[in-house]
Amino acid sequence: MTDAETLRVYNARAEDYACMTTGSDPVLGRFMAALPPHARVLDWGCGPGNQAEILLQHGFDVDLVDAAPAMIAIARDRKGLPARLAGFDDPLPGPYDAAWVSFSLLHEPRAALPRHLSALHDALEPGGLLFLGLKLGQGEGRDSLGRFYTYYTRAALLDLLAGAGFTPFDIEERADSGLSGRIEPGILILARKDHA
Repeated sequence: MTDAETLRVYNARAEDYACMTTGSDPVLGRFMAALPPHARVLDWGCGPGNQAEILLQHGFDVDLVDAAPAMIAIARDRKGLPARLAGFDDPLPGPYDAAWVSFSLLHEPRAALPRHLSALHDALEPGGLLFLGLKLGQGEGRDSLGRFYTYYTRAALLDLLAGAGFTPFDIEERADSGLSGRIEPGILILARKDHA
């Protein structure tokens, strides 16, 4: 389950986060370009729904999921998006053609990631598309706002994806600043679920 203090921060700072994040990003464009028309997409950890809004505008069927009630309220009540409240250990009503998992699973303990990748694998159609964004580094800890983070090396993450039955085909590393204002390196991966 997502860390309680992390959820508290996101509930308290949901408005700030909604104003700070934007849906437009080159990796989102590459993600959409790799999808079949009208694909069913899971947005796991959707926040205020900025990326999901763009996916819906492009004709995709999006299942928006987040564990922070304040984020769901912004997505559902203000934007009119079909967002629902759920955590990472709640069942996924697949099958999905794709999953957009943008810097949300980094709030889960390292030991939980294989379980979550397995759940994504099970929920995706054969050949299904996965976008996964995480922060690069080592260890676990809290940021200046109190949010829990798990950091991954590129090699360790690629091993975990391979073990879960995913083949990456597009990998980008870049540094961004988040809600805390600290600039940190991240990794953005597009991968396919293996057919076998």
